[in-house]
Amino acid sequence: MPARNDAALEFLLSRRSRPAKTLAAPAPTREELRPILTAAARTPDHGKLEPWRFIVVEQPAMARLADLCAETGARLGKSSEDIAKARSQFDLGQLAVAVVEMQTASPKVPAIEQSYSAGAVCLSLLNAALAAGWGANWLSGWASHDRGFCEAAFGLAEHERIAGLIHIATETTAPPERPRPDVDAITTWISA
Repeated sequence: MPARNDAALEFLLSRRSRPAKTLAAPAPTREELRPILTAAARTPDHGKLEPWRFIVVEQPAMARLADLCAETGARLGKSSEDIAKARSQFDLGQLAVAVVEMQTASPKVPAIEQSYSAGAVCLSLLNAALAAGWGANWLSGWASHDRGFCEAAFGLAEHERIAGLIHIATETTAPPERPRPDVDAITTWISA
C-alpha cells in the first residue's frame, strides 16, 4: 500500500481553478513547464496507447488565435458577445497547453476510454500547475470544437481534437470559494 500523503490529499481537498481572466504575466518558462507536463503525462492510460499529446501556446501566438477565433465566430454566425467572450481567453492569455486527443484503433480499449484518458490528462495538468504554484484554468468553448479552427490554429489532423485548453500564468486575485457537491447526495453504497 502506498504511504499516506496528507499534503497531497489536503491540496486535492482545497484545490480551486483560477479564472483565466485573472491570470497575468509571467507564465511558466519552458523549463518550469516541463515537470508540469511530465506529471500530466502520468495519467491513467488503459493499454498504454497515449491517446493524447500537448501543444504549448506561448504568448506571442495568442493574438493570432484570438483573430482566428473571431473569424471562426463570424463564419459560424456567432453573436458579437459570443465572439468577444471566446476570443478573450486568447486576448488575455499568457500561456496555454492544448491537450489534443488522438483516437487509436484498439481491440481492447474502446474510444470512450481514450477520451476519458485525455480528460484525465487535462485535470492532471491543471492540478500539477496549481500544485507548482501557478494559477491555472481548464477552458474549451465552441471555437476549440470547430474543425476549421482546430486545423488552422493548431494544425490538427483529421483524427485529432481538442480535449481542453489549460491556461497557466500568475494568479492576480484569489477566487472566492464556490459551492461544492453534497457527496452524500451523489453517493450510493452497495454492500451486497
